[in-house]
Parts: sequence; structure tokens; C-alpha cells
Amino acid sequence: MSKQLTIEDLLKFRFIENLSFDPSGNRYAYQVAEIDKKKDTYFRTVYVNKKAYKSDKSTSILAWYDDDHLIISEENKNKNLVFNKYLLLDLADGKRRTLFQTPLGITSLKVVDPNTFVFSAGIDANDPDTYQLNKEKLEQKKKQLKKEADYEVLDEIPYWFNGVGFKNKKRNALFICQLKPFSIKRITEPFFNVSDAEVKDRKVCYNGSSYTRRMPLFEQVYVYDIDTGKSECLYGKQDHAFSGLFFMKDQLHVLATDGKKYGMNETAKFHLLEDGKLKALPSYDRTLYESAAVDTALGGGKGRVNQNDILYTLASETDHIELWKIDHEMRKQKLVSMPLISFFDVGRDQIVFCGSDDRSLLELYSYSFKNRKVTKISSFNTNALKDRYIALPKELKYVSDGMELNGWVLLPKDFDRKKKYPAVLDIHGGPRAIYTKAFFHEMQVWANRGYFVLFTNIKGSDGRGDEFADLRGKYGYDDYRNLMDFTDAVLKKYPNIDETKLCETGGSYGGFMSNWIIGHTDRFCCVASQRSIANWPGFTYMSDIGYYFSGDQCGTDRPIRDAKKMWEHSPLKYVDNAKTPTLFIHSDQDYRCPMNEGMQMMQALADRDVETRLVLFHGENHELSRSGKPSHRIRRLKEITDWFDQHTK
Repeated sequence: MSKQLTIEDLLKFRFIENLSFDPSGNRYAYQVAEIDKKKDTYFRTVYVNKKAYKSDKSTSILAWYDDDHLIISEENKNKNLVFNKYLLLDLADGKRRTLFQTPLGITSLKVVDPNTFVFSAGIDANDPDTYQLNKEKLEQKKKQLKKEADYEVLDEIPYWFNGVGFKNKKRNALFICQLKPFSIKRITEPFFNVSDAEVKDRKVCYNGSSYTRRMPLFEQVYVYDIDTGKSECLYGKQDHAFSGLFFMKDQLHVLATDGKKYGMNETAKFHLLEDGKLKALPSYDRTLYESAAVDTALGGGKGRVNQNDILYTLASETDHIELWKIDHEMRKQKLVSMPLISFFDVGRDQIVFCGSDDRSLLELYSYSFKNRKVTKISSFNTNALKDRYIALPKELKYVSDGMELNGWVLLPKDFDRKKKYPAVLDIHGGPRAIYTKAFFHEMQVWANRGYFVLFTNIKGSDGRGDEFADLRGKYGYDDYRNLMDFTDAVLKKYPNIDETKLCETGGSYGGFMSNWIIGHTDRFCCVASQRSIANWPGFTYMSDIGYYFSGDQCGTDRPIRDAKKMWEHSPLKYVDNAKTPTLFIHSDQDYRCPMNEGMQMMQALADRDVETRLVLFHGENHELSRSGKPSHRIRRLKEITDWFDQHTK
């Protein structure tokens, strides 16, 4: 008999990150994060193929230096150091030596040649060149900043960003680093914020925008010549949002959208950028990255790789992720399909990717170019789920608003057709995201504790194109009907569910729907609303994305001024109807869905004598359930599960 999967089993999970092949395409490197329970953090170890390069310091990969060396960074335990060390890991003997030092915290790095790197790092636009100061002056600067630590001066938006914190006048800049003689040069203007960069033939193409008051959604494209030190604007209009740069046949291609038809969530299309103009190319009405909702991935990796005039990309399709190969004429070929493909890289003879199915955590797989077969090549998480009950998703198709939709049901452990069971409806975030059949820890925990678990992809979800994903001005209407129709279909299909013991939960957009649900029905015995939205007018100028997201999603180009429209879609408006016991989960550093949203709902319920509880996590952000401190992730899931148990058992 299988054992029960528990909340604490999370501590056994291992998380693969940051996969990349060496320049020759023969060996692949990656890092594996494990939970350090004692220190309540994640410890990372570098691997090359199956060999671990162990250290007493948590280590992350920046890039391959050559076929035999990796550029890495190590955990800096001494917070008083003013220089960050970037090291060279010799794969032959495992030794590490300092490659260079800089006060800058490098976020990404590309090797141009053995002596030249291009990297991005954060700067203060008001004082962009502090990285050039010597150690003594840097220490003085650090002391000066410490005196100012009690103050924040805000004069632009967004002034904070989820996972980053306060970012007023902070920019992501591009730098050129030369090793001999050593030098670092900033190549972007102080107020320019870089989004993406691609290096080819000693030229750096990058997109971004310069701003001093309000960060625009639309960007420009530039090229910097490393040898001449000159920059040139390739696309100067600010009328498109860019989400990728790549070369084919020595021509610069971009993924871009003007958002005119479907708003800010419109799918980016392929364009050729030539002579300052964008030429539309054949494109696909699919999101070209992985948009699956999941709680078993930690860090990421590459979702798009350009190699030998071929673009390899992930694509979100209905209820799974695909890996595509696209040639210079924009013709696509599907190579791999799986419930979840998190990231990948392309080697000489194979593609290695990180994927998950309905009964396993993320592992490495190989796709062979020769025989086109997929082979599992790692087993980091085999023991974590060994002998545990894994509920396999049962697909259920249903019709709502004339559309055929799909959802799934997990059966409870030791399911007995003679018994009645409680159930949990789980709603994904986004809304432009998808549920797949990939292993989902929280859902498996509830199935193991005797719950049916229900989840579905409703109107607004990803994977079926822009028209299906377009929920602007329909929040709380089309989506709510879909969810209730799905719940009805599940209850009809599975009479063992006790209709008086239905629970519901969701995070982010799913948290919005949780708040909406309690104001429109009392069919659920309890609800757990996570990192939610309650009041669109209030959200607009509190969230890091609110100033452009709120109006767009509520179907108005006049946010705040069109308060009636925004209030119509606000769950707080309907709180007088709420009777359902509701738990709220929020984090005080969540700047995407700030804690005041859950606080408003919680206080409104308490004021109306409705049972409620709010659990606020200090030091966490919007990613609590996915990358928060291990103890916080466990406490969060325990709070939700205990809330369900309290109201059903």
C-alpha cells in the first residue's frame, strides 16, 4: 500500500536550474538546489552531465567560459564586502579561482571571446558609475547609503517591483568587461533600462527604454559595436513591446506586439527588423514560452535558443508545453510535447530539457536529433516520491458559454465508492496561464488527505490563442460562469463528492476569483484566497504593474476616472453578499498583489461578522508558494490545509 504524501515532503525535493551546453555542444552544465532545513534556505551545487562539483558554498552558474571552464558565483556570507567575486571553475580538477571582481551584482553574462564579456547589472541612475570607485571610496559610499536606509524617495513608477523591492531610479544596465587590461564600461545611458540583449559578431543588440517618470511598455532597439564603441538606434519608435531578439541568416528578428487588438497580453509576433522598420512574418497564435502554473520549480533556464539559423522555443499549448523548431522561413516543427517543460538548451547531438509529467517531479530529459527519441537522464527526485500515493489526473471535458473546456479531477487516496468526500477547487493565476497534468505538490497533498481536487483552464487561460485568452472587461463574468459550470460537471460525474463540503482556493488571479466567488455564491463551505486582488481602483496605484494592468484588464483606457467600470469588477463591491468562511494569505513584500488587497477583504468580512483569518508572511513576495523560505512554504500550505480540514471534517 502506498504511503501518504505530506506537506513536509517538500523538504526532500531537489530543483534543477540554469541548464546550458558548452560552446562545442558536448557537455551540459546546470545547478541543483536542495533545501537546507537548518538555515531555512536553498543550497545550490554545480553539475556537469552527471558529475557534481561540490563546495561548502552555494554556487550558481553564470556562463561557460570555454569547453573546460565555467564562470560561477558563490554565496556571499559576508554582507560587508563591497566587491563581488566571479570565479572560474576548472572542470578538470574542480578548483576555483577569481576571474574578476566588481561591486556590480551581475544578473546575466555572455562571453564574446576569452578576454571580453557582455553582462547586465543593476545601477542607480542618479549615480550610475559607483562601480568605478576604489575600495576605500566604495566603503564610504556604503556607509553613506546606510545612513539613508530609513528613507525612500519616490518620484517615478513603478517605484517598487515584486522580488526586487524599492527600485526608484534603479535600472538594468549593460556593460562590457575586458580582462586584460581589466576594465568595465557601461554602454547604456544612466536612465535606460535594458530588457533583453543578443550578441553576434562582436555587436550587442538590445531592447529597452529610457524614462524618468513612468516606465513605458513600449521599447526601442539598439546595437553597440564592441570594437568601435559606437551605438546605433535600430528601431526608434516606441510603439511595440519586444519579448525577444534573435538572428537568422544574419538578419535581426524580433518578437513584438503593438497590443492594439488584445491589449497588454497580446501574443508577440515574429518580425524582421530592417532599415528601421518592422516587417511582419508568419507567426503563431501561441505564447512562445512556458506559462504552466506549477509549484515544484524554483529557478529557471532558457526558454528560447537560437542556433545555426534555427530558433528553438517553448510554446504553451492548451494543456501542455511543446518544444518547437522554427526555421528561417518561420516554419515550425514540434519536437517534444510534455505536461511541463520548464527550460532547455541545444547541443550538438541532442536537446536536454527539464520536464515533468503527472507522476514525477522535474527531471532532465534528452531529445536525440538522430532517432528523435526522448530519454530520461536524471533521477534527482525519485526517492522523494518513492512509495507515495500519486493521484493521476482524470480529464473531464465540459461545455460552458458554448465553448468546450477541459479540466481534471484527482481522486482521494484509498478512494472508496461507498463513501462521501470533501473537494477542493483550485484556480490558477495569470489569468493567462495554464494548468497541465504535471505533478502539483499542493494538489497531491490534498488528494492524499482525502479530498477530491478539481482544476480547469477557463476563458482567459493561455494555450488557445489571443481571442480565448482575452478577458478584458469580463473579469468575474465569463470566467465565473466557466468555473461554476465546471464544478457542476464534476459533481455530476463524481457523486462521491459531498456538495456541502466544497472548498476553494487560488492565488493571484486565482485569488481575485476567490474573492469574487464569496460575493456571488455560498456553495463553498470555505475559501482560501491567496495574494489576491479585491479593489481595482486601489490596486491601480499600489501594484508594481497596476498603472497599466488595471485599466487594460478592466476594459477601460481611463483607469480611476472610469471608477464605475473598475468598481464593477472589484470583489470588494459585493462583500455584503459574502457568508463563506475565508482565509487570506498575503506577503508584506508582495508588490504585485499588495497585502492591502487581502486586508481590505478580511476587514470587510470581519466587519460583517463573517468568519475570517489573515496570515501575513514577513519578508516574502508574490512567489511565496514557489520560491519562499522552505519553512514559510510549509506554513502556508499547512494554514490552507488546516482551514479546509476545520470546515470539512
